[in-house]
Amino acid sequence: MGANRLQGEWRRRGPSDPWVLLGLILLFVAVACGPGGVTRAAAAQIGEGQEKPNILFILSDNFRWDCTGYMNHPFIKTPAMDKLAKEGLVFENTFNTTSLCSPSRASILTGTYAHTHGVLNNHTPWTGQKPTFLEYLSNAGYATAFIGKWHMPGKGLPEMPYLDLFVSYTYREGQGSYFNCPLIVNGKPEPSEKPYITEEVTRRAIGFIEENLSKRDEERRPFCIYLSHRTAHPPFHAPEGIAGMYAQEKVLMAKGVDSWFSRTNGNVFQGIMMSSYENQYRKYCEVITAMDRDIQVLMDRLDELGLRDNTIVVYAGDNGMMWGEHRRHGIKYPNEECIRLAMIVRSPRLIPDPGKRRSQMVLNVDFAPTFLDAAGVNVPEEMEGQSFLSILEDREAAGRKAWLLEYWKYFPENFPSYFGVRTETHKYIEYEKTLDPELFDLRTDPGEQNNLYGTPEGGKILPELKGMLQALKSGRGRIRPLNR
Repeated sequence: MGANRLQGEWRRRGPSDPWVLLGLILLFVAVACGPGGVTRAAAAQIGEGQEKPNILFILSDNFRWDCTGYMNHPFIKTPAMDKLAKEGLVFENTFNTTSLCSPSRASILTGTYAHTHGVLNNHTPWTGQKPTFLEYLSNAGYATAFIGKWHMPGKGLPEMPYLDLFVSYTYREGQGSYFNCPLIVNGKPEPSEKPYITEEVTRRAIGFIEENLSKRDEERRPFCIYLSHRTAHPPFHAPEGIAGMYAQEKVLMAKGVDSWFSRTNGNVFQGIMMSSYENQYRKYCEVITAMDRDIQVLMDRLDELGLRDNTIVVYAGDNGMMWGEHRRHGIKYPNEECIRLAMIVRSPRLIPDPGKRRSQMVLNVDFAPTFLDAAGVNVPEEMEGQSFLSILEDREAAGRKAWLLEYWKYFPENFPSYFGVRTETHKYIEYEKTLDPELFDLRTDPGEQNNLYGTPEGGKILPELKGMLQALKSGRGRIRPLNR
């Protein structure tokens, strides 16, 4: 019944007619609502009334930790992430424990190391034997959604009946595509409504939030969304309006690297052999800017719905990426460019000093226990990560002192397996074969140019580092910090 007709019925039949009164009320609600059918005022009341926080986890692929405006990149534009950094906290020392996409993603979901969850490389199937934090939150009453790139081996997508919404893709062996990527939604094929993949998964995330808010009070739940972007995996294709925006920017390559580097040293396996190395880097930055644009769309809608204060937003990468440093390209190396992650947390109710930075070391295995801790769910003992909730609330809170770095060789990547220990000040790596051990003092040599292994200086600290590595590998006790 249209507005004019309802007004006519009101005048003809009078305000005592309950059906007309109900119709006018519903009409008012429909007009006042936003695109998702929820009034801003109603959404604000919902957000304020929730005891448990909403959780929005945004993950990117192959995202190098310093490719943002807030990290003073020479030309990339990331206004959404820069704004998140001002409204929340930047974690400057966040790392993955296995510098490879699939193992890192399994560690994020399960809160365990690769040697525990079993996804050792990009060819090792996901077994589902270890519960995910999404399952624990679902059991605790959360509405849960996984939206975007799954990117772990197996026959199709796994069964996850505890998810209220599971949107992903198996196209191109799970890598998907930037344009017109076919989706699988709760087990059924669906076309993408938006042509660009970051726009589509963002649309799905907003729809999930709005649908949850539109439910009756007794059906509405706090939500947890795992939003997994394809960005920034090659080949790099940005949408119209962004593609080519950095074409004239000067790219300063690492020492000893030239325009032909992408076609040497096995880099064809990384999908970046076409065009010059500098141009591929420009395109890499363009897809990051495209993703940033859709992060802003999501943050704006979240704030419009009044959910800002009661939603913990975490942005992170699954691993970093080497762009010619150490004459290497890719993600699998133990160097800082690969193992260090970008990480921002926005949580107005938990963070007393937004716009600041935290220097404590945090790992990808720490996300799962932190989300459970924030939701008031007991963290299972089998989770090897630890909650960093206290670090959000207190900049002086203690962080971890050392952690285990591990990697297993797999075809076609021609790089040996390794284990290492990373402390607040040092890094020590032992390779399976072909390469000598590496030992770096990160205080004086953050670029890892001076290998101290086999030197008198390195010999002084080597026994302690070897002992810490063996203790971590065998799982014995806590590791004490180096007293140097």
